[in-house]
Amino acid sequence: MKFLHFTNNGTMDTNNHPQPGLRKIYELFDALNRKFKSSYIPECEVSVDESLLLYKGRLAFKQYIPNKRSKFGIKFYQLCEARSGYIWNSLIYTGKDMPLWQEASKYSTTTNIVMTLIENLLGRGYCVTLDNFYTSPELAETLLSNRTDVYGTLRSHRRGIPQEIKSRILKKGEIIGFQKGKMCILKYMDKKPICMLSTIHTINFVEQCKKKKKKKSNGDVEDIITKKPKAILDYNRTMGGVHMADQCLSYYPTVRNQQKKYYKKIFRQLLNQSVWNAFVLFKKCGGKMTHLDFRMNLVQSLLQTYGEKKHLQHPVADRLTGRHFASHIEATEKKKMPTRVCIVCSKKFDDKGRRVRKESRFECKQCNVALCIVPCFERYHTVQDF
Repeated sequence: MKFLHFTNNGTMDTNNHPQPGLRKIYELFDALNRKFKSSYIPECEVSVDESLLLYKGRLAFKQYIPNKRSKFGIKFYQLCEARSGYIWNSLIYTGKDMPLWQEASKYSTTTNIVMTLIENLLGRGYCVTLDNFYTSPELAETLLSNRTDVYGTLRSHRRGIPQEIKSRILKKGEIIGFQKGKMCILKYMDKKPICMLSTIHTINFVEQCKKKKKKKSNGDVEDIITKKPKAILDYNRTMGGVHMADQCLSYYPTVRNQQKKYYKKIFRQLLNQSVWNAFVLFKKCGGKMTHLDFRMNLVQSLLQTYGEKKHLQHPVADRLTGRHFASHIEATEKKKMPTRVCIVCSKKFDDKGRRVRKESRFECKQCNVALCIVPCFERYHTVQDF
């Protein structure tokens, strides 16, 4: 990982870069984004939310979100399919240099984020679910002008909200609503007031069967039936796309907590997102594996394809194999007890840097070299670089 890079620093032009804050990994991020979008057409219900990648190092666009489990990190804006959690499009927050859609100068930041993520789905009959950070009358009108519906929770101080929505106090179960064309703004009192905006709902109620049960006087059990606005029930059903993806990715993390390079941290997260999207598509094609089994099979497949290594056959010296015996050097006519220079000792040097010359009366006949009995004979026949 030390030498892992995703861009050429020598040829990089930071002045004309589409997102200078991500210059170290932008090409990979953009390529994966395009691949996610071209590989699958999502169902008509999508959701937009943010995800935080834990990062505590020094970074100009590091974010702090107190209500997240990982409070410091790199913020992802994501558009996911509501039912499956497929990550269809993403933005990484880098400040003012974040690439937004072509009409960004006319609108607020939250509107621009949603419009950038859903730009390629505009005019196709999609419906996007949002939380109160993004939902606004301005965004609803912009989406409606592009034949796209929206609903989500709403902050009561947004511009364009009727004053009665802000000020009126309701009793539990009461609801008020205002309609402007297709756009409906409602306020419902549950345990606390809930404001919502929708272009496909009205203030209609739907019966809901709770899991809680109560006993009648005769001991029988019956379900408790309650009523809630359909807009709230649909919101609870479709808002969890990004949370579903986040939760499933957290079960099998690929990110190292101590990773100091931000772009390597992002790379590992993108790798994990790619595996998740592949699993979602596998399930949509009729696959029966669990998420864990899919990942295990993926690893095994990659190892079979790319994990084989060709081992170089290094010839093993004869002196390290076979049977070797020490024997006296045979006498000659000139010497009754001849000696020869020990081959192991001759590789050594003394304190003055001169080669050591030590003679021995023993030799290995199989190797035809002279050796001291101890320890040179054993060392010569067992150590590669004696």
